[in-house]
Amino acid sequence: MRKIEKVVLAYSGGLDTSAILKWIKKTYECEVVTMTADLGQGEELDGLEDKALNTGATKAYVVDLQEEFVADYVFPMFRANAVYEGGYLLGTSIARPLIAKKMVEIALAEGAQAVAHGATGKGNDQVRFELSTLALAPHLKTIAPWREWDLNSRTQLLEFCKENGIPVPVTKEKPYSCDRNLLHLSFEGGELEDPWSEPGPGTYLMSVDPEQAPDKAEVITLDFEKGNPVALNGQTLSPAKMLAALNELGGRHGIGRLDMVENRFVGMKSRGVYETPGGAILQRAHRDLEGVCMDRELLHLRDTLIPRYAEMVYNGYWFAPEREALQAFMDKAQETVTGTVRLKLYKGGVYPLGRKSPYSLYNPELATFEKDEVYNQADAAGFIKLHGLRLQARQPFLNKIKG
Repeated sequence: MRKIEKVVLAYSGGLDTSAILKWIKKTYECEVVTMTADLGQGEELDGLEDKALNTGATKAYVVDLQEEFVADYVFPMFRANAVYEGGYLLGTSIARPLIAKKMVEIALAEGAQAVAHGATGKGNDQVRFELSTLALAPHLKTIAPWREWDLNSRTQLLEFCKENGIPVPVTKEKPYSCDRNLLHLSFEGGELEDPWSEPGPGTYLMSVDPEQAPDKAEVITLDFEKGNPVALNGQTLSPAKMLAALNELGGRHGIGRLDMVENRFVGMKSRGVYETPGGAILQRAHRDLEGVCMDRELLHLRDTLIPRYAEMVYNGYWFAPEREALQAFMDKAQETVTGTVRLKLYKGGVYPLGRKSPYSLYNPELATFEKDEVYNQADAAGFIKLHGLRLQARQPFLNKIKG
């Protein structure tokens, strides 16, 4: 392989990537260009460009990807109702393919021979970054320092940064490894490495403790078109502004907090705490609207595919043909998911109060408990008898087996 002269590093300015920037320059004796994806981290991005340049970067990109992130990654995933292992709304997972895509684009434009990331050899992100890179630009080499260097602990990284004059935000008082974007904020490390330990107060940033949430409920409406939220309380919002507004609402009411032990793709279990206030509201409202305007068999078939779709996102197969094909099915299933949901937000809970759709399949004349002219209840006897034929035929054989 030709000598590596330039590397594009996915840079957050945190402990890992701060050390990695300096380490790559020293180890590979090459230029390092940093790429920071603005996915809604807010003040976390302040001064990052200067920090990267002061640490030795040749060039530092800070790219605003908020609208693309929500419109082309978060919303398609939410149209599929993707939930991993019953709870995780995939906030970190869904950001990685977009970061990798932008990193590859910059690498090609800069004439770099390699890309680099700060994911550890124990985690899922290494897989997500590298599978995405292989799908988009397989000729690029990936440098993964956590799999190469001898700095094998957070303590050693802190010492390395101290020796090289690199300021880092991690302290013993705030020991968490965090990932933040418009969809969520995750916490790992510290006391969370003991699954029996209660998360500390430092793990409440996007949302308040539900016990501290307002005593008065708040009622909102969400309008959807083909599975995408388009208006909040009657006001049309762009995808990124929609999610930001829902985050503010959900955070105020203590909504969307998750503490779980999950199964990483690499084979181990890990414990994480997630804050996903806006996503939790969105997921609940979307699911509720589907109930009134999706055909039963289509809904049930789609639901059987949710775990598989979620695994594709979690495991890093966003750019794989099976995810793209399954997305086409999910989007087809959303063609009639248009309408409005009214919801109550209260102390960590999201409670649908009403829903309406121009494609509603709900027929009050069929569903009523009062007298109707459209349904003959006697017809149900034949329906039940036909469905029970196989159960009835099996009964004599069951008696023989028991005898």
